[in-house]
Formats: sequence, C-alpha cells, structure tokens
Amino acid sequence: MTLNRVLLACLLLGLAGWWFSARPGRGDALPAAVHAGSNRCPLPPSITRSGPPLQSDVPGGLAPFPMAGSRLVPLAGFSLDGRVLSRKDYRSGRETDWSPTDLALGWDGMARDEVLDRLDIRQSGRWYHYRWRDDPPLPPREIASSSANMHMIPASTEVARTLAGIRAGQQVRIDGWLVEVQADDGWRWRSSTSRTDTGGGACEVVYVCGITAL
Repeated sequence: MTLNRVLLACLLLGLAGWWFSARPGRGDALPAAVHAGSNRCPLPPSITRSGPPLQSDVPGGLAPFPMAGSRLVPLAGFSLDGRVLSRKDYRSGRETDWSPTDLALGWDGMARDEVLDRLDIRQSGRWYHYRWRDDPPLPPREIASSSANMHMIPASTEVARTLAGIRAGQQVRIDGWLVEVQADDGWRWRSSTSRTDTGGGACEVVYVCGITAL
C-alpha cells in the first residue's frame, strides 16, 4: 500500500470514529412511547435517609400517565437512595419502547463493599443474577430483600441523559412511580410492589421523575 493510500485510510477511520463518537448514546434519547407522551411526572413523597425504598400510596387525583399507544397506571409512589450494583441497556424487545435500561440496585447490607466484593453480579434478559463462592456474605433471604432489578422508564430527556451516565458502584437517588404499562393492543407490563418477592414478576417498573448520582 502506498503512503498516500495509508494516509487516506487513516483519515477515513478517523472521520468514522468522530462520527460515531459524536452521535448521541442510546440512553440520551427518550424511548419511542415516552417521547410522544406528556412527560408529566409529579414527585411522590421522598425518602429522607438511606435504607429500604420508600413506597407510598397513590393520591386519589393522580391519573394514569399517557404515552404513545399506551398509558402508565401508577401503583405506588417510589423513592430510593441506593447503590448501583449493575446496569444493562437493551436494544430489542417490546419493553424497550418504554425502558431501554435496567438498574440492579442495593440498599442496607447490599450496599456494603465487603458484601458486594464476595458476589458475582450480572444482568441479562431483563433479569438480575448473583452468585457466591463458599458461604453467602449475607443470608440469601436478606440478599433478595435488599436488592432488586428495576426497569427504568425516563420521564424526560434530562432524566434519560442522567440515566445514561449512571455506572455500577455509584450511589443514586431515584424518585418516581411504580407503574403498570398498559398498551392499547392489550399488552401489559406490571411492576412488583413487594421488596421480598423473587422470580418472574418480581422486578420493579419505575417511571422515573428524577434521578441523581450522589
């Protein structure tokens, strides 16, 4: 290859790298259904200290949040000050119309370094998995009740951009609503409202009004 061809190839590679690095990340944009909705998201009662998430009643006058081809029915107010154990972005599946990102979150014992250092934590298929060698660092029941995989539905571009920058290990504050997504074609996606359930249906579906890295 001649010198001119080498220089041309390097230039083209550089331009390609600039183009893809300059494009906004998937997490910067709102999911399709949310982008076309009203993005109305009043804040629920907020947690005042770290610990288990605060779950509150839905006010009588709070109507479902309208989205394109769907609506989000609030099941409970939700406020969490917890640690990000893992994050996973998704590009396929019906759920991505609303939620492109899952966060595995922990609180109480599941926010401590000495516990997390003994766990292998992964996410896949909209699930959160953990395992340990030898003895568990906490009783398994406590691990399950002090952590959860949560499906994030950003209520605004600002929330989506903040969510895009969240990484494992950070402490975050999340305020919003546990919801059931009701699509016009009959498809449903319902949040858990329990901290102690496991298995299918145990993840939270969170309409995120605000998120802050602490």
